[in-house]
Amino acid sequence: MNAIQILAMQPWVERLGMTLLHFLWQGAMIAAIYAAARRWGARTVDANGRYFLACAALTAMAITPMVTWRLLCGPSPESVASTFASPMSAARTEPVPSISPSLPADADRVLPGPLSWVVACWLTGASVFSLRLLAGWILAERLRSRMVRPASAEWQRILDRLKTRICVSRPVRLLVSGRVQAPAAIGWLRPIVLVPVGAGLPPAQMEALLLHELAHIRRHDYLVHILQSAVEAVFFYHPAVWWISSHMRAERELCCDDIAVSVIGDPVLYARALAEFDLANRIIHPAVMAANGGSLADRIARLLGQPATSRRPSCGPGGAATLILLAIGACVVFAQSTVRPEFEVASVKPSSSRGIQNVRPLPGRLTADASLQMLVQYAYGVQPFQVVDAAGWLQPGRYEIDAKADGNSSRNQMFLMLQSLLEDRFRLKMHRETRDLPVYALVAAKGGLKLPPPKEGGCIDSPADAAPEWAGGRMAPPGQAPTAPTLCGSAGITLGGMQGWKIAMPEFVRRLSLMLDRSVIDKTGFTGLFDLQLRFVPDETTPAMPPPPPGSDAFGVSLPQALRQQLGLRLESTKGPVEVLVVDHAERPSGN
Repeated sequence: MNAIQILAMQPWVERLGMTLLHFLWQGAMIAAIYAAARRWGARTVDANGRYFLACAALTAMAITPMVTWRLLCGPSPESVASTFASPMSAARTEPVPSISPSLPADADRVLPGPLSWVVACWLTGASVFSLRLLAGWILAERLRSRMVRPASAEWQRILDRLKTRICVSRPVRLLVSGRVQAPAAIGWLRPIVLVPVGAGLPPAQMEALLLHELAHIRRHDYLVHILQSAVEAVFFYHPAVWWISSHMRAERELCCDDIAVSVIGDPVLYARALAEFDLANRIIHPAVMAANGGSLADRIARLLGQPATSRRPSCGPGGAATLILLAIGACVVFAQSTVRPEFEVASVKPSSSRGIQNVRPLPGRLTADASLQMLVQYAYGVQPFQVVDAAGWLQPGRYEIDAKADGNSSRNQMFLMLQSLLEDRFRLKMHRETRDLPVYALVAAKGGLKLPPPKEGGCIDSPADAAPEWAGGRMAPPGQAPTAPTLCGSAGITLGGMQGWKIAMPEFVRRLSLMLDRSVIDKTGFTGLFDLQLRFVPDETTPAMPPPPPGSDAFGVSLPQALRQQLGLRLESTKGPVEVLVVDHAERPSGN
């Protein structure tokens, strides 16, 4: 199994991939709004206003994907088999210890989709740019101590006097460095100003450049620069991010130029100071605020009231075309990712069976003998109480399904194919929504948890063709259900109780939800495995289970009492958000 296949199995990959793809058109839209606002205020808005506008646009670009991620929080159809509510997942998958998660038995057959490659490429690029940012920060910090010496006491006093004039209250050290070619500011909490060795500028011009660096410190530009670089690293693939970020850097230097000129009152003097560095080394460290940053020629021309000698960063026809192509590409990939796979051949016909309902995904095929509601539960990975059929579209009756698929299809893909089959043959239409419904919170009882540790040799791994398990609804009467095998990680339910070996809490909670016909939320904080021997008698607290047969003389405690006495657990009745599937339409299946 390669890294892409492992990545494709993670439940968050699809959600992250869709977030990244949605950001293509979202970022383009934000850039278009920013460009329109910048053009509208070109003659009336100063450098501070343009800088604020660029900061707002980049902030919107950073926040929008977070909102998208939040809106995509619902479970995706491609990950339904991995959720705790899935009827089949727990009985076919090895339990997952908290310290070393294991992979499903059919993991080697997982076929990476387009979103897996999108996320893989993004992780690679984001890692490279993040390492670049980290390396830049480390090198910038080394400038504090490598090839530096304190400036003379006279110049430190001049810097302190300039701090007072520019309203900087924090302590700022002045150091002479052999590794910078222009005055530069480093740090946010402990800022310093570096000046090159042998600058050779007249004192008035050097003071003007020091004012520029103090303006960076007063405006907290170093912190903003680091956050800006982090946004660039995360969204490196979107040209609009780099375009707006370049505007931020350019306008930031202009803002500090305006502050310095307002203090010294002589733009010509300040322009001459900048001109001294115009032919100097232009390689500016990415994590420092240098006086020769940006386009010095444009800055000098601006100070002298002349037209700019070079074009500032702009979104010309080429940039606009790139954004349009990116948006089109996102739509194409999005459309491809939403197409679900289908069975090669499928037979659907009414069933007269009265045995236990079952849905069995096997290598290369899927068989079922179940009602439409049961098929919906398996296909979409929900429990009975999560299917809402207020209009009665799910008519009674059972159906036999025998469908053939590619032999390399995984269990998740089988359920996606079942979704396609239901929508095609049954004309099934539904939507998801979240409702505030009664739920149970599973918490530790007063005396603490009594979960016995697992014993070795008590169970066997789940085979691919294990007997079908009960997936909710009314439980089969005694003698009609298959004998529950001792499978590791699967809790078997009988009319006398529940038992299992090497059980994880999500599987236990899932089984409780089936019996109680109500969502159960784990509030125990328990992350290990345990062996389960729970004895109780079905009653009104377990509506999904039939009462004991007449004349059985069964006696014992109810499920809530058994939980408290035998496992140290307690059920608290409350209300909480529950995602449900609302059936909007369904028909009897079309012919084969």
